[in-house]
Amino acid sequence: MIMTAAIGFLMIIAIVVLLLKGKMSPIVVLAVVPAIAALILRFSPVEIMGFIADGIKTTTSNGILFIFSVIYFGVLADTGLFDVIVGWLVKKAGNNVIAVTVVTAVIATIAHLDGTTAVTVLITIPSMYPVYKKMKIDPRILLCLTGACMGVMNLLPWGGPTARAATVLAMDATELWHMLIPLQVVGLMMNIILAVLLGMLAIKHGAGAGKGVEVESDEKEKKEAADLRKSNAYLIFNFLLTVGVIALLSTGIGKSYVIFMLGLCILLAVNYPDQKLQDKLIKKHAPAALIISATLFAAGAMVGVFDGTGMLEAMAGAIMAIIPAALGKYIHIIFGILALPLGLCVGTDAYFYGIMPLVMQVGETYGVASLNTALTMLIGKNLALMVSPLVPATYLAIGLTGTELKDHMKFSIPPYYLVSLMMLLFGVILGIVTI
Repeated sequence: MIMTAAIGFLMIIAIVVLLLKGKMSPIVVLAVVPAIAALILRFSPVEIMGFIADGIKTTTSNGILFIFSVIYFGVLADTGLFDVIVGWLVKKAGNNVIAVTVVTAVIATIAHLDGTTAVTVLITIPSMYPVYKKMKIDPRILLCLTGACMGVMNLLPWGGPTARAATVLAMDATELWHMLIPLQVVGLMMNIILAVLLGMLAIKHGAGAGKGVEVESDEKEKKEAADLRKSNAYLIFNFLLTVGVIALLSTGIGKSYVIFMLGLCILLAVNYPDQKLQDKLIKKHAPAALIISATLFAAGAMVGVFDGTGMLEAMAGAIMAIIPAALGKYIHIIFGILALPLGLCVGTDAYFYGIMPLVMQVGETYGVASLNTALTMLIGKNLALMVSPLVPATYLAIGLTGTELKDHMKFSIPPYYLVSLMMLLFGVILGIVTI
């Protein structure tokens, strides 16, 4: 038992270190390291392959979900729907500082429907930064609001963290999201409040001295991208189709990947009836979708090895010997509070596939359901998304605004932490998280 626990801890450390260093693909790390650990524990290759197969079975639906959802939103962006919405919102904001900050929050929220951090940054910041510059609004406010909205929206089942948590729980990501919807609504409301408060802060520091905002469309838009844009008639259809897809997902009618698959087929058939163009668009967005899905399958392999070898149980037993019994039943709340600081220091995969399974197992021994632990650890972690030095989108965002990372972190971490703690509190009040 002691040997099993020791190997388990060494495996988690190895996974976290390798993921943080970024020298190897997460797919390789998550699949190979657990297999080596199992070999050291003297499990046969046949047994290990059985553990891996059992683990992958639990991730199949979430992996397929990612394939179709990522391609769907990629094609949707190609149609120009987001460009139209962003342009209209910016015009409506005019030269009202608070309206500009609120519109920033709305744009970032809409932009992150696809769950892709880089796309959200590239839609929100280039469209709003000239406005902020002209109106003398601190660009850190733009970064803060983009990150806050991204963090709350990332709770969507195709956003990544929810799918990762669902993989560890061996449940459907959409089911997990249904539990989180009330907290997501709370988070979005808090982001609007944050936008208003930051707008007031900007006015206090002299923002709004500019005379109105001239919205410039992207002058250097690639010709290829421009050729893909459709007429307003199609855009209205695309908007209604997307609303319909999200509505179906929210009701839980049918499998989420089936809904996205059908939505993608309709989107392509209406907007791009030419087969060659359809193939081109699918090939364009497929690499991102397949990488995410493959990582999920590899994570499933890791979870399978964890369970099959008994490593999690052994490690939980070792931790139980250290943690005071009085604190054990609150371990999910403790890690919910620590979620954002941990999220800053540890990468997403390391957090969900290295730390979370262990905390869940320890919680189980004290009578805390794994689902309860996953919910608390999921809420806070998301808010650390665009302020973490381990997330590439962070550097993209600060680069686009010419802001130092330290300045962004100093400004954004306090409101992010407040939003994460408030969401956790509302989770307890609403009975989503139990104590």
